[in-house]
Parts: sequence; C-alpha cells; structure tokens
Amino acid sequence: MAYQKILTVQDISCVGQCSLTVALPILSAAGHETCILPSAVLSTHTAGFTGYTFRDLTEDMPAITAHWKKENIRFGAIYTGYLGSAEQIAYVKDMFAGLGTEDVITFVDPAMADNGRLYPAFDQAFVEEMKTLAFSADIILPNITEACCLTGYEYKETYDEAYIDGLLAALRANGAKTVILTGVGFTPDTTGVMVLEGDNKQYYKHRRISKGSHGTGDVYASAFVGAYMRGKSAFEAAGIAAEYTVRCIENTVDDPDHWYGVKFEPVLPYLIEALK
Repeated sequence: MAYQKILTVQDISCVGQCSLTVALPILSAAGHETCILPSAVLSTHTAGFTGYTFRDLTEDMPAITAHWKKENIRFGAIYTGYLGSAEQIAYVKDMFAGLGTEDVITFVDPAMADNGRLYPAFDQAFVEEMKTLAFSADIILPNITEACCLTGYEYKETYDEAYIDGLLAALRANGAKTVILTGVGFTPDTTGVMVLEGDNKQYYKHRRISKGSHGTGDVYASAFVGAYMRGKSAFEAAGIAAEYTVRCIENTVDDPDHWYGVKFEPVLPYLIEALK
C-alpha cells in the first residue's frame, strides 16, 4: 500500500511503554503518518505504579473530531486501543463513520480483559458497548478472554482446537469480519495467533516466554496494524507482529530493573526489515 495516514485512539501513559507511547513510534517505524487522539493522560500506567496522576480527556474528543471534519482531514485507517468508558466508545463510532477515507480500514483491540476476568475499571455495561464497536470494525484483535466477553462463550484456561473453532464461530456469528485471536497455545512451550478471514483459518505458532510483560498487547496490535497497512496479508502481519513482540520480550527479560514494559525501541530495525 502507499503511504498511509493512520489515526490511533487510546490513552497516553507518559511512562511505561504502552498505549500511545508504543503505538506512535511503531506505526511510524512501519512507514506511516501516525496521528493520535489521546483519550486520557496518565503519569504512568496503572500496573505496578502507585500514586499516578490521571486526566480524562473524554470531553475533548468531540471537539477534536469536529475540527478534523471541518478541515476535511481523513484517515486511511483508524485503530483503537484502550478506551476508558462507554462514552468514549460512542465517540469512536462517530469517528469510524465520519473520519475515514472511502476505503478506510478500522481496527479494534478490545483491551478490557485478560486471564479470565475484566480489568477492574470495567463492567458488563462497558462490554455491551464494546461489542457494538468491535463488531463494526474490519479487523478485531482480542485475546481469548476478550473474545469470550464479546460472545458470552465459556472461558477455559485449558482447551483444544475444537474449543478455539467454537470461539471463532461465535465471533463470526456476532458480526466479526476478520479476527486476529491472540494468546492461543496448545502446548506448554508454545503460543500463537489464530487468524480467521472469512472461512479461511490459519494458525501462527511461536515460542512462549513464561515471564509476562506489561504493554506487549499494545506492541503486538501496533505492529500488526503497521504491517497490514503496508500491504501484508492478515496472516503475514500476524506473524511479523508476533515475532517482533517475542523479540521485544527477549530484549527485556534479563533486565530486572525494566519491569514496567518491554524495550521495543532497539528491536524496531527488525520490524523495519521484516516489512521490506
């Protein structure tokens, strides 16, 4: 694809290597003009830090959108990450409808749950609103917990391929178009990504690193969007993003002082090379 103008909507955690501080450099390194709409500003992310500051920017979102419409600013892709409220979801749906080019591609990372439970800030009412956004998007990138929340499918920590097929079918039945289902592992030492485009299902398997790292979901989603908007297929983009994310974790895992995120910046040359 040609040079793309991408809008990403999510919060800014000023320290912590997640959300917009991840999305902006990764999408830019992938060769795209990256525009941002911050939904909130935090001094740090909320996992492990205490006493952080938080400023909600929900009230600013419609005025920013209105200005862009007045200036006839349009985006070839719109990509959402963490959204903090149902009101923000409503504003993003308006952006999907009014800020895209004729062939805009919309991506939703429904960042709201993991390990079988919702994040503390969210409730079922938020999930219901997220459903309306996720199932309107061209591509969604849920983990297994989020996919279960979106469909009402039973969450299981241990599963087989038939279970994943059922979950994918439930997503399709609810309106999902292309699904990038992350964190799908069938053996203890591997994990991967299940990609569903229409009736075509493909699985990208890669090594599992036992130590978790904050922000890797944002790293993955941003790398996927960057690769896809460079003309890679959904499966190719899923693999590139997975390998990039694994390398970012490996680049960080031996540094005990860097517990709050992954050192993704030194690994950007790998991503740039993979996109050639």
